[in-house]
Amino acid sequence: MTASGLQLSAAMRDALQLWLQGLKALDGASEHTITAYGHDVGQFLGFLAQHHGGSAGLRQLADVTQSDMRAWMAWERGAGLGSRSLARKLSSIKSFARWLAERENLDISAILATRAPRFSRKLPRPLSAESAREVLDNASLQSREDWAGLRDTAVLTLLYGCGLRVSEALGLTGRDAPLRAALRIHGKGGKERLVPVLPVAQQAVTAYLHACPHPQTPDAPLFRGLRGGPLSRRHIAKVMEQTRLQLGLPATATPHALRHSFATHLLAAGGDLRAIQELLGHASLQSTQVYTAVDSGRLMEIYHAAHPRAHG
Repeated sequence: MTASGLQLSAAMRDALQLWLQGLKALDGASEHTITAYGHDVGQFLGFLAQHHGGSAGLRQLADVTQSDMRAWMAWERGAGLGSRSLARKLSSIKSFARWLAERENLDISAILATRAPRFSRKLPRPLSAESAREVLDNASLQSREDWAGLRDTAVLTLLYGCGLRVSEALGLTGRDAPLRAALRIHGKGGKERLVPVLPVAQQAVTAYLHACPHPQTPDAPLFRGLRGGPLSRRHIAKVMEQTRLQLGLPATATPHALRHSFATHLLAAGGDLRAIQELLGHASLQSTQVYTAVDSGRLMEIYHAAHPRAHG
């Protein structure tokens, strides 16, 4: 935890550690998330200690004023922190403050009243349906080994055909083979969901497995590297980069863009937003709603290109 070296009282350090342990045990937060939360809250508490002098204790959060919060935000801005990162930090701080307030009966109204800075949400850049098909048709050409080419195609097909995250596709094991009509996926925060598997994805994985020279066992990774170890995210990113360069696609054509494309094309075909949320494993509908903006933008492009009055 990054807060251990800051000017925090022993009680505050213990409370922060206990909160983080609770996030991991009760909410199933990942190690990466736990580290980020600890860093965010630890820096804030360290700022308070430096701002007021002395160490940050449990009761100090109740003494935080709106002026303190503005000073903290100005300090973070001065360190070059952007609006999106500042909003994330504030969310972490509020979460910890609520937890501590319930335990210690503190008034933390000044912290909770602090508004996150506005930022423009970056919209995903999906590929067109034609470009997505071209990627799947050409991915195998980036490898010298035929079986490895089939493997790369299978992974990318799962991203576009099932909307999996790269980590979810690479997290499959021999126990998942052969792919059935639905996959049980353990996503972010340990959340579980059932994802329908298209026949084309089943066929792509089956073709790879038949050609793979490494023996499949239930606990071994489904997708293997050349030497038999687990396939890396970096390799998939490199395959996608080589494929997009070959096809003349923009730099936004990343592995994750295939997942975005899956959602956008489902929505364009009349898919229900709630159903797409479930398929993607988004914790909130807000995360899925970005695709409505993407789709609307695409409709406006079509309108301006085709409508007679758009040119006059």
